[in-house]
Amino acid sequence: MKQIMITQSGFSLNGANSKLIIGDITFDDKNPKTPIVLFVHGFKGFKDWGAHNLIARYFANNGYRYVKFNLSHSGVPANNPKDVTDLETFADNTISKELFDLNAVVNFIEKAYGKGTETNLIGHSRGGGLSIIEAANDLRINKLITWSSIADFSSLWKKEQEDGWKKTGKIYVTNARTKEEMPLNKTLLEDFTKNTDTLNIVNAAKRVNIPWLIIHGDDDVNVPIEVAQQLAEANPKSRLTKIEGANHVYGASQPYESESLPPLLLKVCEKCLAFLKED
Repeated sequence: MKQIMITQSGFSLNGANSKLIIGDITFDDKNPKTPIVLFVHGFKGFKDWGAHNLIARYFANNGYRYVKFNLSHSGVPANNPKDVTDLETFADNTISKELFDLNAVVNFIEKAYGKGTETNLIGHSRGGGLSIIEAANDLRINKLITWSSIADFSSLWKKEQEDGWKKTGKIYVTNARTKEEMPLNKTLLEDFTKNTDTLNIVNAAKRVNIPWLIIHGDDDVNVPIEVAQQLAEANPKSRLTKIEGANHVYGASQPYESESLPPLLLKVCEKCLAFLKED
């Protein structure tokens, strides 16, 4: 029986506003020519959050090269990769900057592994919204998977906050785990308002013409399952899979100390693997 040796190697790229994108690639070093799974984290998330490294190993063990990265304005510095601590950079983030970063990583994959390399996207929460837009616009993406995806970037704040946000220049969101108040500059709102058409997730969903698996937990209090149904209705060719009893992160947590995936998250990975293996 062939012994699988899983390796993880790091990379860094220039992202939006020349801020660094820090990423890593998890793979079987005996099988270099494998298809790519590219993971895009969500709001207040990062590449090493919770069970993300266990997920990477799962896909590497099953014949994929798993690429994950920190968006350049995630607020997770290279010298402290386990939390969002650079709140100045976090505050300065916009959706357009995140799309710039995602495209930069897809460009990196193409340069590193060659044109035509099978590249599949998995996006979680806000990263799901980014992935839908990328998949609608980039012919290099072969399959799309979204986990707990949003359908509107403005769902991440309250409409009634917008006037005060414009006046004061900032609003704050609470980190549920640390209880820290995290700032968001008004440039986030201005970018969204200026680029409403480009950043319309539902309209992008209608244009996705590659295989698309929508996964959502029916106990998700952050993004209700009705949002997944809205995305599925926007694209009848997509496939919606409900994970019963699953929350927004499928039983994971930060930090995550176990050496095995949470059962519901393992079920998600198994469904993704089956979908990726389909012709």
